[in-house]
Amino acid sequence: MKEIESIHELNCRYKKFCDAGFHINMERGWPCKEQLELSMPMLDLVTSETNLDREMDYRGYAGTGGIEPLKHLFGNIFEVDPEQIYIGGTMSTSIMYDIVSKAMMFGFDSYKPWKDYSSIKFICPVPGYEKHFKICSTFGIEMIPISMDNNGPDMDEIEKIVASDEFVKGIWCVPLYSNPTGTIYSDEVVTRMASMKTKADDFRIFWDNAYFAHHLSDEPGKIKNIIHESKKFGFPNRVFEFASTSKITFPGGGVGLCISSIENIRWLTKASLLQLKSGDKINQLRHYFFLKDENGLKEHMLKHRQIIKPKFDLVDQVLHEELDGWNIAWWQKPKGGYFFCLKVEKNMAGRIWKKCKNAGVKITPAGSIFPYGRDPEDSYLRLAPTYPSVLELETAIRVLCVCIKLCYLENRETEENKFL
Repeated sequence: MKEIESIHELNCRYKKFCDAGFHINMERGWPCKEQLELSMPMLDLVTSETNLDREMDYRGYAGTGGIEPLKHLFGNIFEVDPEQIYIGGTMSTSIMYDIVSKAMMFGFDSYKPWKDYSSIKFICPVPGYEKHFKICSTFGIEMIPISMDNNGPDMDEIEKIVASDEFVKGIWCVPLYSNPTGTIYSDEVVTRMASMKTKADDFRIFWDNAYFAHHLSDEPGKIKNIIHESKKFGFPNRVFEFASTSKITFPGGGVGLCISSIENIRWLTKASLLQLKSGDKINQLRHYFFLKDENGLKEHMLKHRQIIKPKFDLVDQVLHEELDGWNIAWWQKPKGGYFFCLKVEKNMAGRIWKKCKNAGVKITPAGSIFPYGRDPEDSYLRLAPTYPSVLELETAIRVLCVCIKLCYLENRETEENKFL
């Protein structure tokens, strides 16, 4: 076993890092430049010489919910009818925000607007995705944190809450390679969520399937099709599923998707006519020409994997090299997605984040992966390995590990001094 370093040795290492003047950003799950280069050929696929479908005429206004060829492509991937797909804007987060906004202001079809209730609540499995929590905060929606394990969120607790409280109107889920834990929801969790009895008839599951194609192993994670499950149990309108090509092609020029029941998609399309008479159908056509079909998507994502998997392997390797034997940090190497989730001892995450920042390494702010930015144990950290270079990434993880060990030893020193 590697010899445990002293606080003096760690302080010397930390000072060298601080003096080096690093500027390494692993705060967000951004694709790196090499990944973005993979999609550059897409920009040449629609030109003034392209033979466009003049009957649909993608150059004009018509087509609020997206072009048919791309809806068919994603219909095959998500195993739904094309009529169950809405394509709008470049990011799925925008559609999530939009649906919550419409539910607040207008309500779903015959249901009254959420703003007319004295309180609106959402269930938030934690740790989770901070953008989901910020959407709730924007609209004044109360957030109820629910713990997760390797199978997904605590369904016993969720079923109890939704069955008894009419003000609980929704739940956020990242079911495949959860952000940030990498959790894959079990079949049982998906079925229970699709079939559970809710006090609110207009309860909705916001199913953020952001990493449906972002696999890091030869055995891709799989989840049950919650659209089919909900319909089977008599709740066809319960689920809004979301996906996008933000991390497949270009974050600044992708396509955002919503998959749901035909009734929900008609509601969303009609409610969006004034706001979005037409999405960027030329960009949608580029994506259709570029991805072609499910096999084309798989081939493209394999290229992504070849770029980023070595980075995930490196993070796991350095964490083991630096922290094995200390018993002060816990993590699980993800099988897909964009993040590592690291759990440290209580009351350390915030100080670790600050030390990293002072050494020139940006990681996701401690607490932000919990509702209201408050981690009750101050013990979770999210790492985003994709954007930095391999050299920068190794440096960043070693800085992080030194900060973890320093905070632990400083805590121990403080505790010992209490008894002097």
